[in-house]
Amino acid sequence: MAASEVVAPVIHAQGFTKRYRQHIAVSGLDLTVQPGEIFGLIGPDGAGKSSFMKAVAGVLGYDAGELTVFGTRLDSETAAERIKDRIGLMPQGLGQNLYAELSIEENIDFFAKLRLVPDDILAERKARLLKMTRLEAFRHRAMKNLSGGMKQKLGLVCTLIHEPRLIILDEPTTGVDPVSRRDFWAILGELLQAQGMTALVSTAYMDEAARFHRMALLYEGKVLAQGTPEDILDLAPGSIVTVTAQPQFDAWQALRGPHPQIEAQGPQLRLFTEGLRTADAAAQVRDHLQGVQILQLDATEPELEDVFVALLRQRGLSEQRTQDFVSPVGDRSPQTTAAIEAQQLTRVFGEFTACDQVSFRVPPGEIFGLLGANGAGKTTVIKMLTGILPPSAGKGQVAGADMRTAGRQIKERIGYMSQAFSLYMDLTVLENIALYAGIYGLDRRQTATRSGWIIDMAGLRGHERDLAATLPMGLRQRLALGCALVHQPQVLFLDEPTSGVDPIGRRQFWDILFHLSRVEQVAILITTHYMSEAEHCDHLALMFAGRVVADATPAALKQALRDKVGTLLEATVSQPQAALGLLQAQGFVDASLYGKKIHLFSPTPDAAIAQIRPIWQAAGIHCERIDSRPISMEDVFVQRVTELERMR
Repeated sequence: MAASEVVAPVIHAQGFTKRYRQHIAVSGLDLTVQPGEIFGLIGPDGAGKSSFMKAVAGVLGYDAGELTVFGTRLDSETAAERIKDRIGLMPQGLGQNLYAELSIEENIDFFAKLRLVPDDILAERKARLLKMTRLEAFRHRAMKNLSGGMKQKLGLVCTLIHEPRLIILDEPTTGVDPVSRRDFWAILGELLQAQGMTALVSTAYMDEAARFHRMALLYEGKVLAQGTPEDILDLAPGSIVTVTAQPQFDAWQALRGPHPQIEAQGPQLRLFTEGLRTADAAAQVRDHLQGVQILQLDATEPELEDVFVALLRQRGLSEQRTQDFVSPVGDRSPQTTAAIEAQQLTRVFGEFTACDQVSFRVPPGEIFGLLGANGAGKTTVIKMLTGILPPSAGKGQVAGADMRTAGRQIKERIGYMSQAFSLYMDLTVLENIALYAGIYGLDRRQTATRSGWIIDMAGLRGHERDLAATLPMGLRQRLALGCALVHQPQVLFLDEPTSGVDPIGRRQFWDILFHLSRVEQVAILITTHYMSEAEHCDHLALMFAGRVVADATPAALKQALRDKVGTLLEATVSQPQAALGLLQAQGFVDASLYGKKIHLFSPTPDAAIAQIRPIWQAAGIHCERIDSRPISMEDVFVQRVTELERMR
């Protein structure tokens, strides 16, 4: 019996189908999860991830096919009850499985009692989990007063308190800053190895896919591809070319025809060349850019998101690329004054300083990213700049208006797209546009003109009379952007604009932002803690504890980190968790787990590699390869914030 339990899959689905009335959420899903795996479900909102996970947890029925968990076929409520004591479910949303008025410790104790954990065992587990998640010092703090990252760590503790054999985590890092995300994955990896658990994890973010042993790419309820990260990468051969050229917009126009999978990232253009090796890809892009000045050009291997987008395109599952669009009033003349300027902005709430002497400047036509963890002060800065919240000290200007005295003028000159609320879901596309046009005082002729522009810009032809609630997430976000632009503002504020949007939708959204900034000279300020957004910005300000601690271009921030800590190395090893522990014991304190691989920095990479290999070899750990990797904005954010936290 013991031998059969070891080899039997934890989850087996065959032809799994789930319907909601006429809508098919999941169609004919075949999937197997083996013991000890971290299995990922990757896909946008509406792909069917949550429906399948709830069915696995035994809390949602299904309409066709078979689903077996721990050898039990889940075909009735009675069958589902037989497996629930071996399962831990963490639903989507920050703190959704927690109680706001209870403290950290009270939440843990409640879930322990619910799961019938004996008091003596609870004391040991609670102490271990609180220490591991660094929540021990906050055990008496109410859940409602925790940051997003702390809520997710507490949610994980409550999910694990009864030591389930299978944990089901539905988008556990959505809305969490990069440091907390990395912490979360490190804790999860350690617990899975120590306790032999299996994990089923969903995410809409492809940068997390490398952390999974195996995964399934879902789109509109069907499996697009399935296998290891390496298997998925092999499905769409090609190369990524990153080029800096002037004029940038001319280069973009020249490349987007032959290379539809292209995106702007600050001053660079990044494109996928299908079926070409790096040298051939670089040569082809140079040929397409004749007459344009090339400042820098590099070709590398594609990442998982590039492959996902390519698979969607190749199989005809993506929307048509948004057409070129031109503002009906033409492009604005270049301006020399700042579109946004903050000078020593400070805001104090009682004894708490939310913003402390924040200063930055955004010229017209720039995409500016305001980065920071939950509670860093980003939202407070935005509220002061838009006239919603008066500053305790300091001053600022937005679109030529003083934020302290010209609140109405600022509101007329800016567009704002909130993550939480931007559209009226029970109104149609045209009704939403007309509502915002009326709010901003547009007459009937102006409203008609701007409506046509928004419909074309957002790719909404044919959807004019659809309710906002029925639109796919990508179209909905572009409609929200259009409503924020209906009065042709000089400045655009965006609050995490692409959260939950699939890669195709994100890239189309950023095409629009690129056009707005480069052609119409709209200044765009984005508040985000998703580093994939930060890579698109021309300039970044990183906030920590209410202060701006870094203010530079993404390239300058990466170079500063490289100068300080050296080269980023990525090691592929046979026992990642054990290998990481050995490294940290030898003084590589910043080493971290990244999926099945290990990341670490070294100012002397050759010497580090020579030191590392014998350590692993002596422990019986096979090291397949160690490669250098380009530094990302997530690396910058994590290193900088971690260092500042240690200094507090």
